[in-house]
Amino acid sequence: TGEGPSATGSSSISANTSQISLADQFARSTEEEIQFALDEIRNENDKLDKETAILSKYLKRVDPKDIQTQIKEASPVQQDVVRVHKRRSRSRTGSTERLLKLTTEQKCDIAQREHDELREEINKFKHETEKILDTYRATREEAEIRLAEMKKSSYEFNRDIVLGAKNLRTGRVVAERVTRYFEDKMRSRKALIEKLRLKNSTLKVQKKKLQLQLKQKEEMGEVLHEVDFKQLRIENNQYLEKIDERNQELLKLKHSSGNTLQVLNTYKKKLNNLTMESNRLKLEISQRNELLTKIDKETELVEKEREKAESVNANLRRQLQDYIVPEVIDYVQVRADLYELTKTMKTWERKVDIAQMELQKYQKQWLMMREHSRTVNPWATMEQHAAL
Repeated sequence: TGEGPSATGSSSISANTSQISLADQFARSTEEEIQFALDEIRNENDKLDKETAILSKYLKRVDPKDIQTQIKEASPVQQDVVRVHKRRSRSRTGSTERLLKLTTEQKCDIAQREHDELREEINKFKHETEKILDTYRATREEAEIRLAEMKKSSYEFNRDIVLGAKNLRTGRVVAERVTRYFEDKMRSRKALIEKLRLKNSTLKVQKKKLQLQLKQKEEMGEVLHEVDFKQLRIENNQYLEKIDERNQELLKLKHSSGNTLQVLNTYKKKLNNLTMESNRLKLEISQRNELLTKIDKETELVEKEREKAESVNANLRRQLQDYIVPEVIDYVQVRADLYELTKTMKTWERKVDIAQMELQKYQKQWLMMREHSRTVNPWATMEQHAAL
């Protein structure tokens, strides 16, 4: 008991001297050096906080009852960790604190154990999330299938009942066709239920057979051990990596296929445009050919007319060359003769008109005389007719 006060006094003296030396060192340092030292202290504190958190998590995970029973069988690292955990509760006093540090091997052992534990938790969480994702995928696929079936049923109902079962005269839906439609649907549902029931019974038989085989393997000692499971897990991870690589390649191929389809659609659009332009040009060329043929025919006709006109023109030119202009006296004499002949013709025309008038006058008189003679002696006229 006499050594306790002396130990506390020596520790307080050393603490005071260290504080004085630190104060002198800070007094001699610049602001940049103090800031640099402060940053280093902060980094060291962050590092210690992380190490403390890992150690606390490790100590919480370890059962205290197992620590007492396994301390002799445990490795030196675990024994040191247990001692550190026990000493920390006794080492802190009111003014002094005894520093207990772990060695590098101890830190590596604890970090490795925590790393393994964290990896197992991650794998477990990944496995659970994959199960949840599989459940969600199955639910989504089922919902999509049911949605497709509902859309198909709605389309068939509209086609067969709403539009196809209407009476053209009354405009109402025929009840017999509706009843027959639902009866057919019920029969198809019953057939599907029977098919699923048979499939379910087959799967149950397969499940019982597999359980029996597994039980036989357990009895015969052919059950896989932990090492085999680890080997299978490693192989499974390798296969999963290969599957991921294949999926990445498949995604790249899908991406390239999508780009190729886009380019193909672009070229198809260009081809359609060029085809339409080609058809338009063909139609225009045919129209132009027809117009050219028509123009050629018109040209042939015009050429023939030109040849005729040239022949007529040549004849007229020959006649013009052979024509001799008469004398002026002859022309005057001909004009005078023409005037006299015209005058004589008009005179005779007037005489003919007068003669026609006289003839009409005499015809009227003759008709009047005949009528008068018929009224005076009708029997003579009858005798004349009888004689005739």
